[in-house]
Amino acid sequence: MRSLQGIGVSKGLAFGPVYVYEKTDIPIHTAPIAPGEAQQEADKFRNAVELTVKQISSIAKAAEGTLGEENAKVFEAHLDIAEDPALEEMVMDNIHTAHMNAMRALGEAKESFAALFRELGDDYFRERVFDLDDVCERILCNLAGVVPASLQFLPEKVIVVAEDLTPSITATMDREKVLAFVTETGGKTSHTAIMARTLEIPAVVGLKEARAQLPNGEKIIVDGQAGTVLTHPDAAAMAEYERKKLRHSQEKEALRAILNEPSITLDGRKIELYANIGSPGDIEAVTANNGEGVGLFRTEFLYMDSTRFPVEEEQFTAYRQVAQGMAGKPVIIRTLDIGGDKTLPYFTFPKEENPFLGYRAIRMCLDMPEIFKTQLRAILRASALGRVKILLPMVISLEEVRAAKSLLAECKGELRAQGIAFDEGIKVGVMVETPAAVLMADAFAKEVDFFSLGTNDLTQYVLAVDRGNESINALFNPYHPAVLHSIKKVIDAAHREGKFVGMCGEFAGDEQAVPLLLGLGLDELSVSASSLLAVKKVIRNQHYSHAQRLAQEVLALTTVAEVEARLGA
Repeated sequence: MRSLQGIGVSKGLAFGPVYVYEKTDIPIHTAPIAPGEAQQEADKFRNAVELTVKQISSIAKAAEGTLGEENAKVFEAHLDIAEDPALEEMVMDNIHTAHMNAMRALGEAKESFAALFRELGDDYFRERVFDLDDVCERILCNLAGVVPASLQFLPEKVIVVAEDLTPSITATMDREKVLAFVTETGGKTSHTAIMARTLEIPAVVGLKEARAQLPNGEKIIVDGQAGTVLTHPDAAAMAEYERKKLRHSQEKEALRAILNEPSITLDGRKIELYANIGSPGDIEAVTANNGEGVGLFRTEFLYMDSTRFPVEEEQFTAYRQVAQGMAGKPVIIRTLDIGGDKTLPYFTFPKEENPFLGYRAIRMCLDMPEIFKTQLRAILRASALGRVKILLPMVISLEEVRAAKSLLAECKGELRAQGIAFDEGIKVGVMVETPAAVLMADAFAKEVDFFSLGTNDLTQYVLAVDRGNESINALFNPYHPAVLHSIKKVIDAAHREGKFVGMCGEFAGDEQAVPLLLGLGLDELSVSASSLLAVKKVIRNQHYSHAQRLAQEVLALTTVAEVEARLGA
């Protein structure tokens, strides 16, 4: 029996035989063509693309029923790739100028585009390489006249092991026969992870050499929460698996029992429990788990999923869907937070030694007022349809806040002149994620309507620890007393001015931390939709008075080890 460790991305347990999925083996011909054959190869490529577009459109329609309309939108991006004039132009140049056949011309073009995505140095765009691979593999199959591999017709219930699973494969698989996923690549933002969570299928990704270690037919146990894969499980392991599976089922069922109960402590303290989202499609999960609002709408994904800066109407449509979907509950929309590790394929960022400290978020928006105003106008228009609030990221000064509010006032004036409705009293808050914002909290509290603590970046900046640097990863810890004192200072500053303060960073969803966060005085916690009920359970089992005493005790401690020991973290 062996235990293999990967990254757990979708909770749940599964036991069954391995089914190793391999991509279609496509014979690529590399021999050059004669100049007189160029038009023939060009026609072959265009015909293959036309067939690919039809196939992707068919898959997208099937995916709507399987995965829901929002998750099926990934295939819109696939269609964009298949019909991308830049890709076609590069292929045609390879055919007509370099005398390559259609297959090699596409392969070379694909590698050029993939290299560009990888150079962006961003997890999001590295994941988009898989979209490119998926589309180009299908075009190559059509050029070669072979049928792409799929998971549509499986002989029995299996655990799928693969290098990676493309969206088209997961969208068309036989859902009744896939017990779990195990992949060699991918992370928490990969399509495999997203699809697995959507389908509630246990999944482990990032397990190196999984196909070599897990042969076809071998019985394995997959733990999608712990990220472990157990091979050749013995009787004791199987008994533990059954106990875990029963416990997991009972815990889920118990959480459903508090679905419609309020997030209130045993002694009557009400805590607003909101959810973080990245797209309108996420609202379904928020409402299914009875979220009381949206504490963070990460609008950058609207920009990252586009081939250009999205226009006002596109943004308004997305914001309107969220505002209306939440049916009068609060929706906090963060303005464009791009830069650092989040880049755009259609915008060239300056070369920076320290991008996390550079041209990003509010700095970029104030430097590009027309781009910023487009977003502000769209948010204002959506505010007429729900309880929408605006959140400004990466703020370090009152000057930035005032400049943003001045542009917002301009947008209000423009909409009034056009007779377009919006909320005249729309609330504006700042995301507290820099030491400057912490130290200026008293001044900010007089200027804005609310605070939202972004603990991911706040921890990074307070501790001077790059959270993406594996060498110092152990130093990144929100339980550090400096971070906790920063949080407390911000809460107290907000409350002195009678202002609302929430937390939307990952720390808010840490069940061990929730009692401490309550005791520190937070008014609202915003977590992933899947964590809403688990966090609600912790809140409902606490006395606020006990949580306050706990916070006082913890703030008197001076090391991470002491804090973690006191909290049992």
